[in-house]
Amino acid sequence: MERKKYQLILFLLFFFVFSVKANYKAEVYKCYINNNMPKWKSIIDIMISVPNKNNEFRLELANYQYGYVAWCIGNDKENIAEKYLDDAEKNIEFLEKSNYNLSMVYAYKSAFYGFRMGISKWKAPVLGPKSVDYAEKSMKADPNNPYGFIQYANAQYYMPEVFGGSKTLALNYYKKAKELMEKNPGSISLNWNYLSLLTSISQAFVDLNYLQSAKLYYEIILQKEPNFQWVKNELYPQLLAKLKA
Repeated sequence: MERKKYQLILFLLFFFVFSVKANYKAEVYKCYINNNMPKWKSIIDIMISVPNKNNEFRLELANYQYGYVAWCIGNDKENIAEKYLDDAEKNIEFLEKSNYNLSMVYAYKSAFYGFRMGISKWKAPVLGPKSVDYAEKSMKADPNNPYGFIQYANAQYYMPEVFGGSKTLALNYYKKAKELMEKNPGSISLNWNYLSLLTSISQAFVDLNYLQSAKLYYEIILQKEPNFQWVKNELYPQLLAKLKA
């Protein structure tokens, strides 16, 4: 009887651990649409503590670190951003040395150079070209990987025009990334990156004064995810007010 109880406990423990791992993606998605960044951070902390991470797990962790660091920088939490960026860079360095999924590795390196610029803007003349170079390397390594196109678009979007940035070019690359991502419908289900991409397209339309196109995209986003709080409560109402002005 005791042995059966022990086996049952082991089975339940294994099932629990497997379920938690399987739900990281869904949980981060919920955090994104509800702007629950404390929980997002806790998921990252749990994943960091997991021993003997395989390459797939490290790449997934790097994605969540990427999203969290971006939020921290956007909300003036540079000290926290730097801490999580340091660990994310270590994960990417490990994967690069392992020659694992280099297109994704280069995409994150591009993003992380961009984050370093966000934290220390005086480094932009050195880090900016590196960010662009790695985005280009990502696209070259795998022309079907949307994340390389997203990072190239980000580099163009946030780079001042005087240094060669172009929001029009950024929009084109965002749209290409969307096209690539939607070729694999299974990959966009419960994927915070997909909603983020659609939002980036919408914001680019706003910045370029294509307000009706932005409105259409915000409505598409809310059709796909009616509970996306940032768009529902902030971005879409702001655009409607701008259209009425």
